[in-house]
Amino acid sequence: MKQPRHEELVAAIDDSELALRSLALHPDQTSPIGAADVDTVLYVSSGSGRLVLGDVGRSLAVRSAALVLAGEEATVVAEEELSLVVATVGPDGDLHAPMGPRDVTVSLAGAGAEKATGARSFQVLFGPHNGSTRATLFAGFIPPGRAPWHYHLYDEIVWVPDGPGRLHTGETTEELGPGAAFRLRPRQVHIVENASTDGEMTVIGIFTPAGSPSAAYLTRGVAAEYSFAG
Repeated sequence: MKQPRHEELVAAIDDSELALRSLALHPDQTSPIGAADVDTVLYVSSGSGRLVLGDVGRSLAVRSAALVLAGEEATVVAEEELSLVVATVGPDGDLHAPMGPRDVTVSLAGAGAEKATGARSFQVLFGPHNGSTRATLFAGFIPPGRAPWHYHLYDEIVWVPDGPGRLHTGETTEELGPGAAFRLRPRQVHIVENASTDGEMTVIGIFTPAGSPSAAYLTRGVAAEYSFAG
């Protein structure tokens, strides 16, 4: 019988608490999830299944996510062909104060949208409000075109479900197709561009320390072009 397929998407590095891999399971296959010292966050890109944590099974469907905290042991069970991205968050990052009761699974359908840089918006799946104090997992929605050059103070990994898009960092441009993933370091100036002409582009991001995806900063040159109404 074929084994679940794991693929490293963004490798762990010494000065980051984040790493990302993909996980694909055939119907009725299972895979353990969780580790003693890292939080694990899942996002379902296709298929359906269950997350079994303790004695409780919770549904996993497309555009849903799950959180397995450090020290917990869970199992993913595929009901049909199931594809996920799996992010791990190490123990040495700053912890955000908890702000609400813990959720194990959530769905984009149940998360409210908020404004981000330019005309972009986002929906937070996991963060300090529902049990993830090490990192924030969110979906970002990018209209055609690009936002101004900006940077964040957090360490981030981004996964692209569909595309087409482009990542601009300094003088480098990288094409972003379905399944592309990349890391953005703190204060790394960048643009994530939606290269389509008529459709919204979705990205899935995870960053640490946990906080708001809207916390973006402008380079001096870009900031000088903005006017702020009193």
